[in-house]
Amino acid sequence: MATIRFELFAPYNTEASLIGDFSDWEALPMDKDDSGIFSTEVDLADGDYNYKFRLRSKSWFLEEDTWVDIVDPYASKVIDDENQTGVVHIREGKRHLDDFEWQHDDKPLPPDHQLVIYEMHVGDFSGGDGDAYSRGQFKDVTAKLDYLTDLGVNALEIMPVEEYPGEHSWGYNPRHFFALESSYGPSEDLKELVDECHARGIRILKDGVYNHSESSSPLTQIDHDYWYHHEPEDPNNNWGPEFDYEHYDENLDTYPARKFIGDVIRYWVSEYHIDGIRFDAAAQVGNYDFMGWVVQEAKKTAGSKPFYAIAEHIPETPEIVGQGRPMDACWHDSFYFTLKSLMAGEQVDFERLKDAIDGQRQGFPGSTNLVNYLSNHDHNHVFADLGDKGILGAEAFKRAWLGAAILMTSIGVPLIWMGQEFGEYGYKTTEKNKLEWALLGNEENKALRELYKGLIRLRKENSSLHGTDINFFHENRDLGVLAYVRWNGEGSRVAVIINTSGNYLKDYLVPGFPADGVWHEWTNDYDLNVEGGNLVTDLAEYEAKVFVI
Repeated sequence: MATIRFELFAPYNTEASLIGDFSDWEALPMDKDDSGIFSTEVDLADGDYNYKFRLRSKSWFLEEDTWVDIVDPYASKVIDDENQTGVVHIREGKRHLDDFEWQHDDKPLPPDHQLVIYEMHVGDFSGGDGDAYSRGQFKDVTAKLDYLTDLGVNALEIMPVEEYPGEHSWGYNPRHFFALESSYGPSEDLKELVDECHARGIRILKDGVYNHSESSSPLTQIDHDYWYHHEPEDPNNNWGPEFDYEHYDENLDTYPARKFIGDVIRYWVSEYHIDGIRFDAAAQVGNYDFMGWVVQEAKKTAGSKPFYAIAEHIPETPEIVGQGRPMDACWHDSFYFTLKSLMAGEQVDFERLKDAIDGQRQGFPGSTNLVNYLSNHDHNHVFADLGDKGILGAEAFKRAWLGAAILMTSIGVPLIWMGQEFGEYGYKTTEKNKLEWALLGNEENKALRELYKGLIRLRKENSSLHGTDINFFHENRDLGVLAYVRWNGEGSRVAVIINTSGNYLKDYLVPGFPADGVWHEWTNDYDLNVEGGNLVTDLAEYEAKVFVI
């Protein structure tokens, strides 16, 4: 037996007690100290125990001092059933989450400027082959790591995996911020996934929801307005009770919401060894002081390992990234909309296209300050959008090739939404929507994946694509041709020629080519000689050619 201490921070509540299976669910009174923490101690043998807290609520939507039973806001495991209880695991007389032992903490991980991110929803990525409704789990993602390694991606971004109500969700309704979503498997399975990713040189990025919580999250029941805004600040963009990062408790010298989320983020970095966080709804969070502080806390916790902080700030803004700013990177939503129009055959504004390719024109300072994408979980897959425009079959694949070539050669970190690399055609939905892996049995889908594989290899291996040097050296707006070159001080160069029109351009002359000599066209695998600064090539409709020297 060991004495285990249970604590609950509820500074302005008058009474609290502990209930659990170790007391036959009889209330054990808790004492409160001057710091606002209720506590009590229980003698427990090694094993698992279910427990909750019972307290008099101070939340405005309940009658004053109503007794409520809540899950510990810091519970690292939750039984997600109608009773909702926390679980504490005691091993050798101390609290432990699990018995996992890390094997690959010493493996080198890629720096931010080399990243190619693959975004996925754990439940929809894999698992239950032959069953469209079977949920994928962490172990199923681990089983497919060889596929991702072969594709070449070196960062895996998983949509939120904190415990949410029910068995299926996108995860943007977190109820328990320290607990893992139980339908995805136990904590050991997520750690195994992270460890196996690290063994392959793949970083794990986690989608974090820190703007709001689900309405029945424990803090809402304790004292709603201590941690949250009384009402939503932006009713048109409201997804649940919103954390109030401006609220300062003078009596205890603390910002309650900041402290709680700081504890959450430090926990996920230290316990699960994650290598970055995408901050959901950063525009709604809004507080740059808090975001800057919490990112630094995450990086301190990560220690010598790289850590990448990405803001989902819609619309994008350079004000949130760079030296002295809170985030490392910002989702580049205008890239998505510009490339979507281009692939759909709509008239493209060349200045907007150049802004998409070179975010420096929009004020973004560096190559790692933007995350570019043709799609993500918030949008339809590329082929669904093309199909809505009547672009199908071989023509759709051609447009997808165009988008992929620009994605992998633009300034910024590229992100691939799961299945994009082989032509998944799903529409955005929060319902169960598993990937159609059978598509890889088709030649065109396999060819698209091979294109992505080759472009990813080029992106990772050619350092000219890691920096900020770019020059738009040719444009012909009448014919719809734009060309740019990426380079660095080591002599490597990548030149891209884009035909944005629906016209086949035979023997098209591209003057002012960056260098004479033999250039290799990457997407179609042939060589072409450049003399006198002139390159002559055929440009198919909606085609991008990538030349490397």
